[in-house]
Amino acid sequence: MKKELTFQTRREFLRHAVLGGALTWTVPAFLAHTFAALAAQGTGRRVQAATGRDGTILVVLQMAGGNDGLNTVVPYANDEYHRARPRLGLAGDKVLKLTDELGLNPALVGFKALYDGGQLAIVQGVGYPNPNRSHFRSTEIWQTASEANRSERYGWIGRYFDAACGGGDADVGVSVGRQMPQAFRAKRPKGISLDNPQTYRFMTSGRPRPGQKDALEESFRKLNQVDEAAAEHPGGTLAAIGGAGPVDGSALDFVERTALEAQVSSDRIRAIAGRGTSQAAYPASNLGNSLRLVARLIGGGMPTRVYYVSQGGYDTHTNQLAAQERLLKDLSDSVQAFVKDLKAQGQLARVLLMTFSEFGRRVAENASGGTDHGAAAPLFVVGERVKAGLVGRHPSLAPDQLFRGDLKHTLDFRSVYATLLEDWLETPSLPLLGKAFPKIGLV
Repeated sequence: MKKELTFQTRREFLRHAVLGGALTWTVPAFLAHTFAALAAQGTGRRVQAATGRDGTILVVLQMAGGNDGLNTVVPYANDEYHRARPRLGLAGDKVLKLTDELGLNPALVGFKALYDGGQLAIVQGVGYPNPNRSHFRSTEIWQTASEANRSERYGWIGRYFDAACGGGDADVGVSVGRQMPQAFRAKRPKGISLDNPQTYRFMTSGRPRPGQKDALEESFRKLNQVDEAAAEHPGGTLAAIGGAGPVDGSALDFVERTALEAQVSSDRIRAIAGRGTSQAAYPASNLGNSLRLVARLIGGGMPTRVYYVSQGGYDTHTNQLAAQERLLKDLSDSVQAFVKDLKAQGQLARVLLMTFSEFGRRVAENASGGTDHGAAAPLFVVGERVKAGLVGRHPSLAPDQLFRGDLKHTLDFRSVYATLLEDWLETPSLPLLGKAFPKIGLV
């Protein structure tokens, strides 16, 4: 039978569990990504005045795999479109018409309702110069806001955390999933990743019996209790939560800070998620569950400024029609439910959701009933305060206007970022994006 850990002091725990390497455990994903920041939080300031409890909130939704923009926002009246896609092209009587030239994929019924209700902006022709058709590299470009010919170490959201949220809590950014997005990478890492708030906690390799606490979690709680020796010698104690403290490189201070941040974050997220309730019926899908969780955290008072969710499956090289229709229906229905949920909670005016995909698809269909990696494509911005409608110019489909069979972008994606940073998150974009990009009318 395993013996429960009963270390009585922080230093005893450190000696046995950390320096001695006697324990093995799994920890919440944020811990692995925020060790460096937690060791150096003595400098910096608190999160900017507006937090996720009382300020604006951005939700980023990644459509991973490269969504086919031409069959999402469909140029149904364009002859070049139908010549390039004799099998995949969608006719005018099939689409949800927006104008005499453009319509939405028939699966996007929820998006059409949001568009008609003034809650959806469709940003057309989004891309970047010298597009890259690699999933990995193009995703990296979008997540770091870098030029195509150079690499950036930190993500565009991570740079926002560094600039505006220094000294704030780790949960200023929340990614729903098992992996931290590169967009969150920062000099002083922020952000947590979780699938289920109820399992977001310290755990050993075994399960505690009913009525027992997990041994490692209990040890970390003991780590943050004040003992008599520490009270007599305050120089060895942890700095106050939220306050500045010395950064002396001490391994003990480092682990103490880490443990306390993890404990508080774990407890708070589980409590907040438990308070929130869903006010809408979501699809029974990963995306639906992710957005339901985000709505619960917002409704429960989470101080998060940026949430990140993802939906995969858009790499439609074969049999695209059915696969994309299923994915777009899930996207549309999930986002529509999210909007209804937030509106019922009285939170919608504070939230803006932006979609993106690493690239669009080629103009011409392939021989397998699908499309291959391309370039420019539309993205969507959803919210009560969004300037709804079509934004930007649809790229030309004329063969002499294509770039190696791809649509040429008419709007740099960093103009979207600049707009959201400045007009929604109220942060100067130039220092974060490295150059000035013209804003567009979104909010």
